[in-house]
Amino acid sequence: MRRSRRGVLGAILLSLALLASACGSGEDDQSGSGDSSNGGGDKGEITVGAVAFAENQIVAEMYGLVLENAGYTVQRQTDLESREIVYPALKSDEIQLAPEYLSSLLLYLDPEAEASPDSAANVELLEPLVSKDGLQLLEPSDANDQNAFVTTQEVADEFGLSAVSDLADVAGDLTLAGPPECPKRPFCIPGLEEVYGVTFGSFKPLDGTATVAALESGQVDVGLLFSTQSVIEAKDFVLLEDDMNLQAAESITPLISEGVVDDDEVTQLLDDVSAALTTENITDLNGRVEIDQEDPATVAEDFLTEEGLL
Repeated sequence: MRRSRRGVLGAILLSLALLASACGSGEDDQSGSGDSSNGGGDKGEITVGAVAFAENQIVAEMYGLVLENAGYTVQRQTDLESREIVYPALKSDEIQLAPEYLSSLLLYLDPEAEASPDSAANVELLEPLVSKDGLQLLEPSDANDQNAFVTTQEVADEFGLSAVSDLADVAGDLTLAGPPECPKRPFCIPGLEEVYGVTFGSFKPLDGTATVAALESGQVDVGLLFSTQSVIEAKDFVLLEDDMNLQAAESITPLISEGVVDDDEVTQLLDDVSAALTTENITDLNGRVEIDQEDPATVAEDFLTEEGLL
């Protein structure tokens, strides 16, 4: 999609606007108003981008912090709206580095591709696609954040839901909530229909905050969240098992300009961050931002310090 923080639940909606990415977010053009620099040195300037949700911002801050610590000047654009904004910005060199999600990126670049549960297979398919745009993928992390279809315990009990396949006979009477791109994204509505034969009676385009609220109020029956979001366990939502394997590997991976990759030090610094990330620890870090309302930069710095990377 494993949660550890259990703060005041009223605060949990903070920073849950989803894009996605991994997974999915909106498509309106914007350049991001969150540009910032936290100093650095004279080794050159790198702009790090991120979609405006907790996990992507935390990892982008990790990238920025290790680079600054090594003497690079880092600019940040961490409130971008979606992959549809981030990728063209990378391609045009407005930003040079961003955390990505392998399968979603693959299907963004090639909707006919067959994304795999194996990260290495996805990287192999992605390499020629990103290379032609002057970009390169570095080492994938073990942190895997997939689309997650969730419901409340009440709805699960009423309709006998524990797996996505259980929706096939009842979805016509239910409402799905998810990011506005859900009707177009292969891992969302098209995938539900093709792989599971699931067609919902209606769809509400909502961001993550609104999806959580709509589930709790009963305005919708099923919502698309992301599997590493702390809200799932904290709200006691039922995560429906992907029993027919619609979702593929979404390892968090640095996507970087090939011009920057020429610097071996940058590559090693970012690979070290990826090596430290796991699904479990990124979920815990998300909880610190989503539930405890901590700043993503602070959370990132604490983690890197504990891992000996700063």
